[in-house]
Amino acid sequence: MKLGILIITVVEIIGNCPVYKIGDSFQIIDGFKLRFQKNLCMHSISSIMPYYIALSRGIDPKELGLSKQEDRAYIQCLTLVNTQEGEQ
Repeated sequence: MKLGILIITVVEIIGNCPVYKIGDSFQIIDGFKLRFQKNLCMHSISSIMPYYIALSRGIDPKELGLSKQEDRAYIQCLTLVNTQEGEQ
């Protein structure tokens, strides 16, 4: 079974993200290959991990509780990062 292409796009940032800006994106191809132009954040990858296979197989995001729409899912990054010097 060939899996689809997931396009992950940053649509909102609450607080400060040292890696992404709104509009940044990357792709997961065939359920396991990452395609990206910029740095990737491990926190964003870990947030996507529980869902990417189901979404790649075409499972409706509404069925997974990730959206009210059929064609997109919304997943929040798990960690807020404070990038002030000396704080973590």
